[in-house]
Amino acid sequence: MKTRFNTYDLVCSVTELQRLIGMRVNQIYNVDHRIYLIRFQRSEEKCILLIESGNRMHTTAFEWPKNIAPSSFAMKMRKHLKNKRLESLKQIGTDRIVDLQFGSGEAAYHIILEVYDRGNIVLTDHEMTIINILRPHTEGDKVRFAVKEKYPSDRAYTSTMAPLEDIKKKIESAKSGENLKKILNPLVEFGAAVIEHVLLQAGFPSGCKIGKDFVIERDMPKLAVALQNADNMLNDAKKNISKGYIIQKKEMKPSPDNKEEYIFTNVEFHPFLFEQYKNCPFKEFDSFDVAADEFFSTMEGQKLDLKALQKEKEALKKLENVKKDHDQRLITLEKTQELDKWKAELISRNQTLVDNAIFAIQNALANQVSWPDIEILLKEAQERGDSVASAIKQLKLEKNHIALLLRDPYEESDEESELKPTIIDIDLAYSAFGNARKYYNQKRSAAKKQQKTIESQDKALKSAEKKTKQTLKEVQTIHSINKARKTYWFEKFYWFISSENYLVIGGRDQQQNELIVKRYLKSGDIYVHADLTGASSIVVKNPGGGPIPPKTLAEAGTMAVAYSIAWEAKVVAGAWWVNNDQVSKTAPTGEYLSTGSFMIRGKKNYLPPCQLIMGLGFLFRLEDGSIERHKDERRVRVIDDEIERNETIVEIDKEIEVEENSDEDEDLENPTQLDSIKEESFMESDMMPKEDEGKHDSASDEDTDFPDVQIKIDYSTLRVELHDENGSIDKKNEENVSFVGKSMLINSNKEGTTKLTQQLPLKSDKESKKLEQGQLKRGQKSRLKKMKEKYKDQDEEDRHLAMEVLQSAGAAKEDKRRNKHKDPSGPKQQGKKKGNARPPMVKNTNTDNIDEEDVGPAPEMDMLDQLTGKPVPEDELLFAVPVVAPYNTLLNYKFKVKLTPGTSTRGKAGKTAIAVFLKDKEITSREKDMLKAVKDESVVRNIPGKVKISAPQIQKIKK
Repeated sequence: MKTRFNTYDLVCSVTELQRLIGMRVNQIYNVDHRIYLIRFQRSEEKCILLIESGNRMHTTAFEWPKNIAPSSFAMKMRKHLKNKRLESLKQIGTDRIVDLQFGSGEAAYHIILEVYDRGNIVLTDHEMTIINILRPHTEGDKVRFAVKEKYPSDRAYTSTMAPLEDIKKKIESAKSGENLKKILNPLVEFGAAVIEHVLLQAGFPSGCKIGKDFVIERDMPKLAVALQNADNMLNDAKKNISKGYIIQKKEMKPSPDNKEEYIFTNVEFHPFLFEQYKNCPFKEFDSFDVAADEFFSTMEGQKLDLKALQKEKEALKKLENVKKDHDQRLITLEKTQELDKWKAELISRNQTLVDNAIFAIQNALANQVSWPDIEILLKEAQERGDSVASAIKQLKLEKNHIALLLRDPYEESDEESELKPTIIDIDLAYSAFGNARKYYNQKRSAAKKQQKTIESQDKALKSAEKKTKQTLKEVQTIHSINKARKTYWFEKFYWFISSENYLVIGGRDQQQNELIVKRYLKSGDIYVHADLTGASSIVVKNPGGGPIPPKTLAEAGTMAVAYSIAWEAKVVAGAWWVNNDQVSKTAPTGEYLSTGSFMIRGKKNYLPPCQLIMGLGFLFRLEDGSIERHKDERRVRVIDDEIERNETIVEIDKEIEVEENSDEDEDLENPTQLDSIKEESFMESDMMPKEDEGKHDSASDEDTDFPDVQIKIDYSTLRVELHDENGSIDKKNEENVSFVGKSMLINSNKEGTTKLTQQLPLKSDKESKKLEQGQLKRGQKSRLKKMKEKYKDQDEEDRHLAMEVLQSAGAAKEDKRRNKHKDPSGPKQQGKKKGNARPPMVKNTNTDNIDEEDVGPAPEMDMLDQLTGKPVPEDELLFAVPVVAPYNTLLNYKFKVKLTPGTSTRGKAGKTAIAVFLKDKEITSREKDMLKAVKDESVVRNIPGKVKISAPQIQKIKK
């Protein structure tokens, strides 16, 4: 298979790419250390040029996977070439070297692409001094390719071929029978395909040999004409844009039904349909540039096609082997019957001879003659010409057998006997008649086996054919799944999607830790880490910008601890989190931060210790039409499950009871009804972040000591009850506690019951009256009076105490008067970004600052919504993605196993998990195919270390 440009290809490519001249460099990317993408733009016209060191140069319309972290060489090119115009693109001499000039005069820079040997890409300034080089090396003693050295442009070839005299001398010195094309290739700059083409056109046979097909005196003029034609082709390619051709190979696709199906694989790409390929299948393109792009871009898919084809061939070969095996067994059984019958016949016809031989050996053994002495006696008798001794060919006394050579005694009769002399094993324990009967029994047994084989043949072949067809179907399905499989950008890290639909990523090593913070830690994101050796830097992506719920923070903390030394040591430990603006790469004066290390400024919010319980599960990529069916299956929850089951929407105005009339209505914030309340489950305060010791709010004079608290919201009577481990809290000595949330006012009185209302900012008198007249329902004026009387004794301190009890995700926002008393190193309040952010569980936010503009979900949210852990039969699934996450995250997944520190290797655990999933009674055939399509290395890649795997019925599967 052709994988690189030759000189003729490069000339055609340079001619066609002249259209890029005048376009500016918009951006430069690297796919890997050899392939670079240069994005050009001119007004509305855009184009991407792909250059690969040593191999190729063409524009591309395909989406190439760009390296997330640009290489140093790509960054250097960005620095010097960005926004510069491409001024010229030319071939240096006639060699496989291309010079791309960006900018003009002293501001010019050059990219030099070498497409020969190991290849190279060189960045130079206007004086051709090397600024950066992909592969520094030295040629000979003098020519150095390194930074600050001059690029030696003069070493490139300037002529397309050596003089004819030199070519003639080289041919004369060649050995007889050597290939002519092989001799010409280093002497000319046309490429092997062009040489073969012109030789065929000149009348030389394919694979022309010196001395046999080529005689110098006779054929040298024809060769000179052929080489001149090649030179003309090269000159023509410099003036005109060439068409493109992909030469293909036709292979028959195996089929159990013997149907003729073919698969075409790309073999070579050329800018001209050469003579040697005119009888091959090919695809024609408008230009060589498009053909080259198509060839290289579809190469990966073609490899998958060939792999599937190979598996299909193996499956059909197995079926063919089954058929051959059955036929061979029948033939063997038939021959066995004939042979046994033959032996029995010979024994019967030589009954006296067989009996005498048996008697002679038995007599010697009865007289206790040793086995060696019996052999001596037998040889002596054979020398004397004894007929019985002469018939005995071998003694097999260890088996109590002897071997007799028996002939048909009646072969001289008129009828020709079909029985040929044969050596037959005779059992000394039986007479001649007994031995004959034994062979007849063997013949009958073989006949029965033959009959059974014939009867079962159809059934066995049908079963094998069914199995083969199933295998072929699976191969095609898995092949299509692999071709559709999209590798997500976060799969190169440790990752999972939290139970509330936040993407959590972590670094595998120091370099990835550095990359995650520098590139992926954005405003609104949370950084999670654990003070343990080897702990990964975890980032919780928050494109919506709202506060991140505590459950997601706890799951991220579990991940940070699991990917540390704690897993191997089986130690329960805790993690901590900070806001993105508290993470810095700036070290204190005189200190240095190594790769993957960061400076944390301000408070660390400690998470509770987490159990080392991870899980391995599978997410499935949904087809776009099935995404709506799984909308909001991962969401924030803080209501009890009964409300969730009934999907009840509660309106606040139906439950609030207040007395009518109030003289102080103007001083009261106007309450309105809540539209609806999101479904949520219980929230424990010990799951919330804890502040560092010694950094408590200085505005609070009282020493508050609240036990572990749960909030239970009863919407039927609109009460919130505070519960500790022993039951309801009844603190008679405590003051009323209140907390102003995003849109709710929660108050706790001395009796332990809590009322819930909504508060909005104060309005003017007119607005207040208008609101009362337009929105307040009958009887609500009286309720306002009662509300005011109920909460008139509250102050800011009470609200702060409630916040301590009901700790929310992130620090609560306070007014300016309190902010000046706060510790300035505390975590900063996260502002709400535009977008469809998930609603917080409890959050203190100024309602005046809420941005109501909806710009749609962030791209990350759209991407996460495409993946589901609990597919239903109606879903159309594309492929499966393995995920390792805290086990609580996977509770609702269809396929999951629990992982705890243990002794099993990752590979064994991965195979066991797949076996568990495939044995699931509810698994569909499509899901089974998808699980089989996942590579083993993808399954085990994120498993923390040696594990113990737990799942229902796992012991049966292991056995």
